[in-house]
Amino acid sequence: MRLFFLVFILILIFNNTIAQPLAAYTDNQNQVMVWDRGMVRKIDFMQPTLMKTGRTAIPYLDNSRTFKIYYGGGVRTGSNDIVNSFFVTDNLVAYLCQKSLNVFDRGVTKNLTGVCDQYFIGDSLVLFLDSYKGSYRAYYNGQFYNIETYFSDSVLSNIKVSDNIIAYDNFANQFKLFYHGSVFLQEDYQVISFDAGRNTVAYVDNDRKFKIFHNGKTILADEMTPVSYKVGDDLVAFISSDRYFKIFYDDSIRTIGTFHPSYQVADNIVAFKDAAGMFKIFYKGETTEMENYMPANLTIQYNSVAYINSANTLRLFTEGEAYDVTNADIASWQLNYDVISYQIGQGIFKIFYKGTEY
Repeated sequence: MRLFFLVFILILIFNNTIAQPLAAYTDNQNQVMVWDRGMVRKIDFMQPTLMKTGRTAIPYLDNSRTFKIYYGGGVRTGSNDIVNSFFVTDNLVAYLCQKSLNVFDRGVTKNLTGVCDQYFIGDSLVLFLDSYKGSYRAYYNGQFYNIETYFSDSVLSNIKVSDNIIAYDNFANQFKLFYHGSVFLQEDYQVISFDAGRNTVAYVDNDRKFKIFHNGKTILADEMTPVSYKVGDDLVAFISSDRYFKIFYDDSIRTIGTFHPSYQVADNIVAFKDAAGMFKIFYKGETTEMENYMPANLTIQYNSVAYINSANTLRLFTEGEAYDVTNADIASWQLNYDVISYQIGQGIFKIFYKGTEY
């Protein structure tokens, strides 16, 4: 029994460790530094041409434009061919060599198609037009799925790909969803508008009714078209047709107030200004008051919101907690997922994550 609990605790620690996001920066000597699991390590001696930071991988074009990927504590060459473009999400790196589309998934590189004319990437899936096979296909959880047959005179133009779901109007003007490996005919007719997030799609149907698809179920959220709506991960914020500000979360619709706010939605966050002008954040069912005014510039990612307030303090809201990161004069800063990296002066680089400075 004691051995069982020891193994259980070790598994929890390991899972929490690997879930921690990454951060990267170029120091004052133009060396590429990566913060990973609480440690800073040098991965390149020269400033990259282009670098993007995902949750589990950091792809970049080095100084000689060789495509490399930092993953699992080390750097590997992603491709010896010329990479035209690349993108990174939570779990995937997708890149094009000429028209050849490839994906780096949990340490393994796979070629999706030799001829690709259109593609979209989410946290755990890639939708791509395979011109060689004449079809739209999806790569999801290591498997390939046929989505739609391609007609040579046109391409799908109304598509939205989120973390793990695809929403689109097909060639027959039907509204369809790809979710958990299956294609669903959601509506027989083309919808007026739609938006997508993790496990969630909100849309205005052909009869101007507002509906929300979430975790395989569809609800009627409003009999009439809302004034506006935005979709995040497992949530939808909207101003209803009768001018109420509402948030769909945890399979229920919550009325926040009768005001008409300015609001932003990204990942797990709804940031908004209430009727009194207060800046508030809705996160996983709870609302936190942050400032008595709405900051001009917010950066929102994953579970976090970062901004510099009127007192020149870099503030961070993350996973329900608010922190004053620093009130020093900052040369630059950035938020990647839930990690803030910032520079003070010419050569001091700091990382802030879950209340701890590194």
